Amino acid sequence: MFKNRLVTIMLIILVALTLIGGLTLFLYTQFFQAPEDPNAAPTIEEVIERSVETEEITTNLASNQIIRGKFVIEADSVDARNELELRAFQIENIIISKLADLTAQDFQGSEGITALEASIANEINLIMQEGQVTRVYMQQKIIQ
Repeated sequence: MFKNRLVTIMLIILVALTLIGGLTLFLYTQFFQAPEDPNAAPTIEEVIERSVETEEITTNLASNQIIRGKFVIEADSVDARNELELRAFQIENIIISKLADLTAQDFQGSEGITALEASIANEINLIMQEGQVTRVYMQQKIIQ
């Protein structure tokens, strides 16, 4: 094969070390890495991928004032997000009916907004078939 035996032995050792290193790397990445925690908080990219933003909604409050709001609805999966996009008119109806029962005083503190977000999430979950809403965010609020 080669005229110099020393070069042949060095090439065989080099190929063997490369194969052993590759096998070691493969086994380490397959068996010795910690599995992903399913309860870990999602990254912001995952949250954005699973979220739907509503159009700006303008409606009357129970106190005869007008509110303009915008909401972001986070689902638990991409399939649920796709269903939310299809159910946009039902979601807007739920939001309008929830807002119509509130007064301007209900929006004075963060507790009122948090309660509204939770109430909207619960109502939407009642009509969902492909997944669940994990969180509703009130992105914009103007009361006149």
